Amino acid sequence: MRYVRPVPATQITPPPVPGADPRPIPGQDPRTQWALSIAVIVVGTLTIRPMGVTGQGLAVALLFVVNSLALLGRGLPEHRIPPRAALIWLSLSIVAAAALLGASRSGTSYLFAFFIAGHIGYRLEARPALVLAGACSLLCAGVLYFRLGPGHELLPWVLGLATGVPVVIGIVNRSKQQSVRSAISAAESAERAARAEARTAVLTERSRIARDVHDVLAHSLAGINMQLELADALLDTGDLAKVREANNKAHSLVKESLKQAQWTVHALREDSLPLLESLAAMFESSGHQDVLTVTGTVREMPAQVTQNLLRIAQEALTNAARHAPGGRVAAELAFADASITLRIRNRPATREVNPGLGSGMGLIGMRERVALLGGSVTAGPITEGQDQGGWQVEAVIAA
Repeated sequence: MRYVRPVPATQITPPPVPGADPRPIPGQDPRTQWALSIAVIVVGTLTIRPMGVTGQGLAVALLFVVNSLALLGRGLPEHRIPPRAALIWLSLSIVAAAALLGASRSGTSYLFAFFIAGHIGYRLEARPALVLAGACSLLCAGVLYFRLGPGHELLPWVLGLATGVPVVIGIVNRSKQQSVRSAISAAESAERAARAEARTAVLTERSRIARDVHDVLAHSLAGINMQLELADALLDTGDLAKVREANNKAHSLVKESLKQAQWTVHALREDSLPLLESLAAMFESSGHQDVLTVTGTVREMPAQVTQNLLRIAQEALTNAARHAPGGRVAAELAFADASITLRIRNRPATREVNPGLGSGMGLIGMRERVALLGGSVTAGPITEGQDQGGWQVEAVIAA
């Protein structure tokens, strides 16, 4: 069985914070944003005047460079800029945009304010974004309304007031982005849960197969080995009749092993086995004739219940043959309204006990099987009655 190492909580990567996820969003191409920013800068270079190396031209040129850098900052990944730094950067950007609008005499300087306001809505939470966008509108409108620059007569102050409107587009885009990321995160969580469930199912199935292999091989081979050891010991006595009897018993166990292998294959293929007929055949092949008693109203059981009851009976018979050879075996299958009970008893041994080495997994396997079905199993010595000194196995499974 594969061992799955638990991961300490300190090594678990926390889920990404919405708005700061470094993973790209499907359908969102960052190259488009870079292209728009460069287009605004190129148009500004060709239209914004005056630009020069002295006087007002130098001031406009410096402000243009600052605005261009602020605009190019839109392409930086969100997870690389802390929220506080983004707030400071965008606040300074709207001041620079308003200053460029006032300092320039003509051109498209107002485009910087529009694009910065839109990015404010995309980069910040809704409340600070609206406040900052409002400040952008008031600054730009104030510059034009109070005629603080040489180009005030060319642009209406209402245009300055409208520079904060693109913040709405930015907020909408941010909401869509967060929705997409939430959907992706939910899908990834569902996929991880499905993989964990599938892994658990595989491990459970491996445990079940391991129990079946133990029941088929360990029990059968242990019984065959006991008979062969007995035959080997009897060769020294010259009692050929007993040697032949032990040899025939070994052959019988081989045939029984083949039947058990068929039962295991049926179980793995989830074919339904007839419970009563299979139990009767199991007892008869083990040398116990007419030992099964059935009480209650017989009804069909699910394949999993049938298979596990057969395995429990097989385990009990194997233990009886190993620890109480020659002892009489009795079995009872009781059908009740809310449960089904399988009880197997064996009397003390009448021949010499040679248990050999067991795997120690028999009782553990029985308990695991019954636990999977929501039932219980008990096993222990019989302390009273005609079977006193023997052993009893009882499995109760909810109907």
